[in-house]
Amino acid sequence: MIKPIGSDELKPLFVYDPDAHHQLMHEAESLPSVVISSQAAGNAVMLGGGYFTPLPGFMNLTDALGTCENMRMSNGQFFPLPILCLLKNVDAIRDAKRIALRDPNMEGNPALAVMEVENIEEINDEQMAFMTEKIFRTTDEAHPGVKAFNSQGRFAVSGPIQVLHFSYFQDDFPDTFRTAVEIRHEIAERGWKKVVAFQTRNPMHLAHEELCHMAMERTGADGLVIHMLLGKLKPGDIPAPVRDAAIRKMVELYFPPNSAMVTGYGFDMLYAGPREAVLHAYFRQNMGATHFIVGRDHAGVGDYYGAFDAQKIFDEEVPEGALEIEIFKADHTAWSKKLNKVVMMREAPDHTKDDFVLLSGTKVREMLANGIAPPKEFSRPEVAQILMDYYQSLKKQ
Repeated sequence: MIKPIGSDELKPLFVYDPDAHHQLMHEAESLPSVVISSQAAGNAVMLGGGYFTPLPGFMNLTDALGTCENMRMSNGQFFPLPILCLLKNVDAIRDAKRIALRDPNMEGNPALAVMEVENIEEINDEQMAFMTEKIFRTTDEAHPGVKAFNSQGRFAVSGPIQVLHFSYFQDDFPDTFRTAVEIRHEIAERGWKKVVAFQTRNPMHLAHEELCHMAMERTGADGLVIHMLLGKLKPGDIPAPVRDAAIRKMVELYFPPNSAMVTGYGFDMLYAGPREAVLHAYFRQNMGATHFIVGRDHAGVGDYYGAFDAQKIFDEEVPEGALEIEIFKADHTAWSKKLNKVVMMREAPDHTKDDFVLLSGTKVREMLANGIAPPKEFSRPEVAQILMDYYQSLKKQ
């Protein structure tokens, strides 16, 4: 199986030993503590699950700036963007050596992790602007990722962590949430050697489904891991439980047995386009995938990124040899009226726009909300029904 990044084996930071876990939970109650941001909580969950191997915890400012500058930490380790715990106020933990990081997304703010504090550093305006520009390619506060990143606070608390739970993800998505450790185990159990990973924050329509089939066929893959984001999105995006149900129905009906796994991970969407695409590839290698689909406007939002910037970054900016996972570069896929099947648009040069079945997200949402199923060339009827039920339920609220 493909090796994790920077290590011979995964380094999950979750405390699996029951006695050690119990002891830490007890200790956390007496430690100085702070409620962290939702983004920092997502980082802790990813660290706990081994996705961010070999990081031992939250980065200090030097490492954060290094990852922004050239995707390298001060020790030379590759990482595509900063993994920070940013706080607005550090009065409660200023002189502490060990602290409890509390979960902002669960009732009662339970202890999510225990941190050994190595540094508390204040980030100045120039450093914050530099990191923002490097991560998002913009400092525009109208960008949802920029706004979220800059609203967390200016104190970076760094040091190794021990993770105590996986926030709400394990409780709310018991059938879907999986750590990198668990996914690696399941890939091994299924006997898959070549594995394609597909990232999604949306339900999968016919074009997405066919793109996965294309990628598997062209790479000679044994299996597909559909790996959906379960954390916070922007307003208007379809909630994770609805996406989950729609994707599971599609896999059940339209994928052969033992060819696709439906899984999810606990992290808030950054909408960082190219940099987030590299992060996505990073943790897909750690979970055991050998190939990763990067499509048009991957992890983008609005018009902040070029259609294929998230593909170009792998050739232009990712350090040589940093990743072993192979990138499957995909174009927009759509139903061809001429060929009577889904194709990548760049592979149909004799087509005009009118030769494809193309619907905007707004148009699709409008149809679903009115109980109208999109055409079968756009969406599987069983998937459309789940989405229609969801939109109809919104009307009744």
